[in-house]
Amino acid sequence: MKKKFMYMVGMVVLLSTTICQAQDATTGDNVPPYELNNLPKVDINKFQKNSDGAYVLFNGTSLEGWRGYNKEKVPGKWMIENGTLKFSSKGSGLTKEDGGDIIFAHDFQNFELEFEWKISHAGNSGVFFLAKEVKGQAIYISSPEYQLLDNENHPDAKQGVDGNRKSGSLYDMIPAKPQNGKPAGEWNKAKIVVNNGKVTHYQNGKKVVEYTIRTPEWTALLQNSKFSKEKWPLAFELLKNVGGESNSGVIGFQDHGDDVWLKNITVKVL
Repeated sequence: MKKKFMYMVGMVVLLSTTICQAQDATTGDNVPPYELNNLPKVDINKFQKNSDGAYVLFNGTSLEGWRGYNKEKVPGKWMIENGTLKFSSKGSGLTKEDGGDIIFAHDFQNFELEFEWKISHAGNSGVFFLAKEVKGQAIYISSPEYQLLDNENHPDAKQGVDGNRKSGSLYDMIPAKPQNGKPAGEWNKAKIVVNNGKVTHYQNGKKVVEYTIRTPEWTALLQNSKFSKEKWPLAFELLKNVGGESNSGVIGFQDHGDDVWLKNITVKVL
C-alpha cells in the first residue's frame, strides 16, 4: 500500500509541472532549465459578460477565478474592500507569506483588458499579461509589465530612460506618452489590447504605448533593458517568445509591497 501511494504522489508531482530547457534560436546556446506549473485554470465561459460583451473578472463581491501566482489560493493580503480588489501592505495577523502576485486563472491570447486603479502615496505596482507560471520565478520573468506608479513620489519614476518606468509605460522599455497618470489616491482608467502580437497601452482614455511582440524590434527592446540576454538570460528567452507556443498566458497584478486598489476588471476576447 505504501509503495502504491508513493507512486501516485510521484505521478501528481509529474503532472503538476513541466520541465523545459530553453535554447536561443539564433546561437543555439542553452539557458537555465525551468519548470512550468500546471495549476488549475477556470472556464471563462462560466463568467458573466457586461453590456459590451466583455467578461467580468471581478464584480466587487467575489474572488472566483483568482488565485496567487504559482499558488492554489488567493494570498491573504489580497482582499475585497468596499467593492474593490485591494492589496494591503499591512493587516492584522498577516505576514510576508500572505503576499505575492495575484492572477486570474485563465490563459488569454487576443483580448482587451480594462480596469481602474489607484495607488497609495509613493506606491508601486504593475499589470502582467501573457504570463506563464514559472516555478521559483517571479511573474515578470515571462510577462510584459504595464506599470502602475505614483509618478510624483516613487523613486522609480526618475529611473530608467525617458520616463519608461512611469505609469502606463511598458516597464523599463517604452515610456507612456503622453504621461497622463493621476496622483496617488485618484482613480486611473487603464486598457491593454493584445491582438495577433500587437500590444497597445491606454491610460485615462489616451493611447500611450504601442509595440509588437516576437519581432526583431521587440528583441532589441529587451536587449536594451534589464531583461537583456547578458543580464538575465532566462528572462530574455522567455520574454522574447512571450506567450510560449500557445501565444497565451494569464493576467496578473503585482504585490510590490504597496497598497493598490483595482475595480471594474473586464476582458473582451478578440
